[in-house]
Amino acid sequence: MLQKGRYLARIASSEGDLHAAQRLRQLAFHGDAAALDADEFDALCSHILIEEVDGGRLVCVFRMMPLNDGAEIERSYSAQFYELDALKAFPGPMVEMGRFCMHPETHDPDILRIAWGAMTTYVDENNVELLFGCASFAGTDTTSYLDSFAMLRDRHLAPKRWLPRVKAPNVFRFAARLRRKPNLKAAQLTMPPMLRSYILMGGWVSDHAVVDTKMNTLHVFTGVEVKAIPPARKRLLRAITV
Repeated sequence: MLQKGRYLARIASSEGDLHAAQRLRQLAFHGDAAALDADEFDALCSHILIEEVDGGRLVCVFRMMPLNDGAEIERSYSAQFYELDALKAFPGPMVEMGRFCMHPETHDPDILRIAWGAMTTYVDENNVELLFGCASFAGTDTTSYLDSFAMLRDRHLAPKRWLPRVKAPNVFRFAARLRRKPNLKAAQLTMPPMLRSYILMGGWVSDHAVVDTKMNTLHVFTGVEVKAIPPARKRLLRAITV
């Protein structure tokens, strides 16, 4: 449990908690709360709920799936979309962060801060060495995001030893096919907040984006090696947990 200001982060502890998270995911990803956004990976994950202290309204959820090391990478959600053979050699504990979403009516940046505080606590308590997941752009039209993709190509591609390969049938190979110089201001404006956070921690991405029509997103595989996070960024993240 982690409380900062107006918000409380905690791990789901009941079936009711899980259903509440799945309802919020359905609302955020699909525009309604009449059903549950659920899949077979939910049973393998710890689910983090962020609620308002006053009233208990659920404003943000995400899930964490632990893996002992790279030998278990094929168990991950991301492995459905990316060929991750290179990461099978990763020697340490890993965790996949997924299904991150906030309530559509909330825009408080403190929610993202406490989410990263909860993530930091989880990483520290479980000695995680690699944090990874699919970072999503809204919609499947690449046009609005070309500067962001060009910046990712120039500055944030995965090292060759970990680089994910193409597996999904429909992808945008931005590293190979994009021929523009990024407008860095425009790139920052269209970069999803979660992906910006990954990058600030020294994160890297795949050289292509998956066009996911089911979720209506473009997503890139994103990894953060915990030992490579800049010291100043680590201090900021851990300050949230105190």
